[in-house]
Amino acid sequence: MTVLHQSDLPNVPLLHRGKVRDIYDLGDSLLIVATDRISAYDVILPTPIPDKGKVLTLMTLFWLNYLSDIVENHLITAKVEEYPPILSEYAEILKDRSMIVKKAKVLPIECIVRGYITGSAWKEYQEKGEVCGIKLPKGLRESDKLPNPIFTPSTKAELGEHDVNISFEEATKLIGENLAERIKEISLRLYEKASQYAESKGIIIADTKFEFGLSEGKLILVDEVLTPDSSRFWPKDEYEPGKPQKSFDKQFVRDWLKNSGWREDQPPPAIPQEVVEKTREKYLQALKLLTGQTLASD
Repeated sequence: MTVLHQSDLPNVPLLHRGKVRDIYDLGDSLLIVATDRISAYDVILPTPIPDKGKVLTLMTLFWLNYLSDIVENHLITAKVEEYPPILSEYAEILKDRSMIVKKAKVLPIECIVRGYITGSAWKEYQEKGEVCGIKLPKGLRESDKLPNPIFTPSTKAELGEHDVNISFEEATKLIGENLAERIKEISLRLYEKASQYAESKGIIIADTKFEFGLSEGKLILVDEVLTPDSSRFWPKDEYEPGKPQKSFDKQFVRDWLKNSGWREDQPPPAIPQEVVEKTREKYLQALKLLTGQTLASD
């Protein structure tokens, strides 16, 4: 079973269904389940990518541990044998694709750090010479490494809506200057440590997204961390600025969807089997390169 629906956990209250994750209420904690659903351009596609949820969970667990010296995180346990009795009958479904986490008041901001100019940042730079109000040097090419990583927050959109890039000043109005400064500093430190490690494993982290919450008044890292869904991973040995890069992330699906003739006012099409297989392969490759892990089924 790969695509989880509420009926899979009928005894546990479903709190929220996101594009990829289902969140269940355990009373004093939450159960986060990463499904095999995949989204592109803020739309959930009808075809799942087998084992994707496991890759996202295993990679997040790796990074939560690796980055725990910089900021606390929401993880309580991801070992199904430590889950409460109400979840015991679902152990096989939940293994490797779920975690029990602290409840937190999630900040209404996505904390995006960019080390390279690509995606929506490249588009904005071409139009304005800046990204989220940050002036950048003239003459940058697509995929160029930035002089220093930049913090470019965005709003958190409702399901089916688009996130909106905002300036740091706008972020301070949403959550206050002190908190905005803290998440900016922590996000940049997380990116710096993670990107140095990833490069040693042959992967460039072009950009990534972090999320934070407040738990008992303490700022903690929440949600997924440095996965192929929340980051752009490029193969270091094939990096060539001046054009789009090959990637280990869902850019492959984005590109297919963009070239399929689909329009945003239409239901998304089914993903062809060869695109499904290639995407799964890229996710598994990223997992092995970064964490050394493979899935039991592989």
